[in-house]
Amino acid sequence: MIRTSQSSDAPEIISLLSWMDGAPEREVFAPDARTPDELAFENAGKTCLVAADDLGSVTAFAALSPFQDGLLLEGPLSESPETLPRLLGAALAHNDSQSVYAFAARDNLPVRSALESSGFLPMHSTDFYRLARGKLHPVPALPEGLGLSGRTDPQTYRSLYRAAQDTWSERLHWSEAQLLAHLHSPDVLLSVLMRGGKAVGFAETELDGELARMTYLAVHPAERGQGYGKVLLMHASQAAFERPEISAVQVRAHDHEGPARVLYAHAGFLHCRSVVTYVLEPDGEEA
Repeated sequence: MIRTSQSSDAPEIISLLSWMDGAPEREVFAPDARTPDELAFENAGKTCLVAADDLGSVTAFAALSPFQDGLLLEGPLSESPETLPRLLGAALAHNDSQSVYAFAARDNLPVRSALESSGFLPMHSTDFYRLARGKLHPVPALPEGLGLSGRTDPQTYRSLYRAAQDTWSERLHWSEAQLLAHLHSPDVLLSVLMRGGKAVGFAETELDGELARMTYLAVHPAERGQGYGKVLLMHASQAAFERPEISAVQVRAHDHEGPARVLYAHAGFLHCRSVVTYVLEPDGEEA
């Protein structure tokens, strides 16, 4: 039986999330919560569905939430692959003719098969690389005439994002208050490369327990080809490792970003996982 999730389902949903955590090849986009209270807060306002067996025990989970110009699929998550198509079909019945995005580990073949059988098309894959504490190469000095700042203002932040022409641009739609809260968060580290009073590039790192996720690294197009990307990568990694709790820095690159992959390899980062991004367009539209 597939039904809307209830608060009493939380322990079994968390059990499924913990099962996913046990192996990289099971990864899908899923809630970060690992306690019932956190899960209730995170799932508020979403369409959350579960599959339950004859005894009422939850065996699978999926959810839909707003994302960019459509919806984001969380899951489908199930220890039994045969459950995935039915749960996925039930979730997609709530898409209201919007685009639906999904993410799955490259090696998560059961989920990828279910997504593709339901009409999802792969957009691109993203590779993740990690650098462990103690493995950071010597950090180069800043080029003459350049400085490094740990802060910036929302206007500069937005202009750098626009100039970089990255497709991951939902932050351009954040309000001024949201941007200020993000930029001043103690869990966000910024390394902004400056020439005089002008920003020429920046690295943004989010701290998550023992992991520092470098969520963005970009140099203004007019300033590329001078090695500034490596300067930012190394200095931002060094800043992250100044936090004693950080054991590794993680970066990412889409499949079309060859120069970034070369940069990470030369800096000592090692490939750790790959995720495929899928999209299901409304009937009659193409990705």
